[in-house]
Amino acid sequence: MSDTAGKSRIGVTGLAVMGANLARNIASRGVPIAVHNRTTAKTREFMEEFGHEGAFTGSESLEEFVAALEKPRRIIVMVKAGKPVDGVVADLTPLLDEGDIIIDAGNSHFPDTVRRTEECAANGIRFMGIGVSGGEEGALKGPSIMPGGDESAYAEVEEILTSIAAVVDGTPCCVHVGPGGAGHYVKMVHNGIEYADIQLIAEAYDLLTHVAGLDAPAIAAIFEEWNSGDLESFLIEITAKVLAKKDEKTDGPLVDVIVDRAEQKGTGTWTALDALGLGIPLTGITEAVFARGLSALRDERKAASTTLAGPKPGEGENPDSLVDDIRQALYASKVVAYAQGFAQMRAASKANDWDLDLGAMATIWRGGCIIRAQFLNRIRDAYAEHGDLENLLMVPYFTEAVANAQDAWRRVIVTATQQGVAIPAFSSSLSYYDGYRRERGPANLIQGLRDFFGAHTYLRTDAEGSFHTRWGQDGTEVRTDA
Repeated sequence: MSDTAGKSRIGVTGLAVMGANLARNIASRGVPIAVHNRTTAKTREFMEEFGHEGAFTGSESLEEFVAALEKPRRIIVMVKAGKPVDGVVADLTPLLDEGDIIIDAGNSHFPDTVRRTEECAANGIRFMGIGVSGGEEGALKGPSIMPGGDESAYAEVEEILTSIAAVVDGTPCCVHVGPGGAGHYVKMVHNGIEYADIQLIAEAYDLLTHVAGLDAPAIAAIFEEWNSGDLESFLIEITAKVLAKKDEKTDGPLVDVIVDRAEQKGTGTWTALDALGLGIPLTGITEAVFARGLSALRDERKAASTTLAGPKPGEGENPDSLVDDIRQALYASKVVAYAQGFAQMRAASKANDWDLDLGAMATIWRGGCIIRAQFLNRIRDAYAEHGDLENLLMVPYFTEAVANAQDAWRRVIVTATQQGVAIPAFSSSLSYYDGYRRERGPANLIQGLRDFFGAHTYLRTDAEGSFHTRWGQDGTEVRTDA
């Protein structure tokens, strides 16, 4: 009898909502699948509720779970990032054979994925870290999938992963990203861009509310209209829905009774910290992380609101012209956020020898994921045409789009500043744009100051080599690399 007879092709351990929905998605494609959860009751509940949907094998122990799988065993781990993943890998390792595959499909930090890949390889086990975006609905109906790790391991699961991924224009939103931690890295940057995108939307909402004086239903209609143009995206679409939602208790807009404190799970912070290490100016995403941190200081903000001076928003603005200016500012800032995120992935690819295909990343983000948007088609086309592109702002389409929007962008930032409305993502994005387009900025003075107090040297515009001025001695300049 064949070793595969009656066995499941793949398994999922971890049956919280994301894991359960991913397992159901796999089963819906006709793939026999084993399921397991550390808490046995959870497995039983899953089988009772969803067991009729496909060829599921419920396993109450990890040993039973592993035994239910054909070889090489393919195991998707869907547990909380960090120590829980390490715990599952440690428990699985003695039960597996050489060539078996562990797939971490959670939001793990990519250095952990690199470490786990090496540890598993030492035991003859192939490890993959894959990013999965799309939330609960995406996991069930078709997410964007960013697989990283061993290419031979990906070949073993490619058919399953591409079958469950979202599809846009006949292309599955799944492609092998690269070795080691590349898959989780790309998912991390994806989440960072998501932070910036959401923050920009929130700032637009704030301006429409407190400067233009519009209520939530009116703003919902504006976002719905914007979703039919260049801003068309999943986040703009659901913004309109959230703003239009009525609260059953008060009969007013639900958004008006939600506490203004945004939580976070850490992926935005990871993205910002990694950018600092790479030397990539990631202003929009980093400001979005800081904005969530400021939102958490709710008690402090409440006290400051009665103490700190500032202008009162909502005086003297033309709502009609302001609305269109905000639309243009939102689009231009969004372009900058994506440009920065893709520049970061380019730098990481070079630093880690990943050989990332950035056009492919734009392609698989067009469907299933949270940041899916119409203009990702433009980004895909840009990389197809320009190859190793340094910055998306230099692509003619985006160069022209931002140039056309910049007057409105500047008016919005001036208005917000005059009205006392914080717009960290809008303003930092414009500052990045203005800094990037200048041939000569003020860093010459910074380097002069560094040389004065720390003898850090400087380069000259009119000569080769490194130089130092003896500031505290005779004031003469000396070449330091001669």
